[in-house]
Amino acid sequence: MQTTTLSHPHPCPPAPGCTLEVAPGVHWLRLALPWSLDHINLWLLEDGAGLCLVDTGLGDEPTRTQLDQVFAARTCPLGRIIATHYHPDHLGNAEWLAQRSGAEVWMATGEYLLAQALFHQTPGHDVAAMLAHFRLHGLDEVRLERLAARGNVFRRGVPTLPAHYNRLADGDVITIGGRRWRCIVGYGHSPEHIALYCDEARLLISGDMLLPRITTNVAVPASSPNEDAVGRFLASIDRFADLPADTLVLPAHGLPFVGVHARIGQLHAHHQERDATMQTALEQACCAADLLSTLFRRELDPHQVMFAMSETIAHLNHLWQNGGARRFDDHGRLRFQACQNALPPPTPLA
Repeated sequence: MQTTTLSHPHPCPPAPGCTLEVAPGVHWLRLALPWSLDHINLWLLEDGAGLCLVDTGLGDEPTRTQLDQVFAARTCPLGRIIATHYHPDHLGNAEWLAQRSGAEVWMATGEYLLAQALFHQTPGHDVAAMLAHFRLHGLDEVRLERLAARGNVFRRGVPTLPAHYNRLADGDVITIGGRRWRCIVGYGHSPEHIALYCDEARLLISGDMLLPRITTNVAVPASSPNEDAVGRFLASIDRFADLPADTLVLPAHGLPFVGVHARIGQLHAHHQERDATMQTALEQACCAADLLSTLFRRELDPHQVMFAMSETIAHLNHLWQNGGARRFDDHGRLRFQACQNALPPPTPLA
């Protein structure tokens, strides 16, 4: 029988600079983040005579000091680094750790290439492209200027990138500490997010794809502006529905939990509620920026505006792609309106 609630076998996170064993050979490390989402969980796996680290924290000095403290207390060397995806709190120290330890970096090709594009600000992935994307969706010049002033935030969080890596792909099975871990790729949050499942131990290292309390940010980037990120995300989490009910989920944020099926149901319900809220708001034609206060009922700093705009566009695209709303060009701004209201024929987009 599937439960509708989550349970937390390890209700207290490890102290800063310390680890907590959550399963034989699997250790939990929590690092601080300088945002409202104030932490990330890393997973340190015993791997024969060495160690495997899943995710690496933000590439800043406080994080590196804590990592130094953790590895100084270990007699086994770091031999492998797995990055679930490209975001700075996950990839930030991969190259720094690899250079210090000789460990090899493992990640998906989509994540590696996007990290390179953001780091080097290639066209379509640069700050200017993001600003043009948000301007098209109605964001005002004041908030655009604040975003512009931040510059290349990705490069500050990931100061160096690996020049080479070992590729992980969906369905790959890798052996860590004598156990087989299967790669499950997810979409919507990032291009090719890797989660790791070990059937023998009933463990899922879920990264950002399955979080116990907050909902994963779904994003539409400037480089693929028509993307249905919400649809891809929901299809991705459904891939976890076949996992056993007693699977212990090890998320990137929040507490480890049991209740994978309940959490999938909660996330579907959340996005259905978001769709309903959006359709009500779209009785009148709106840009994405008009709806920020509808979906996010708090003051947003520039960092939060970046995520909120991407997610609002994602929900609008989801409605548009699935017949719940129409999209049209209104003098250089994209507007959406619920389909029950008649619209003139949409202007073709360039």
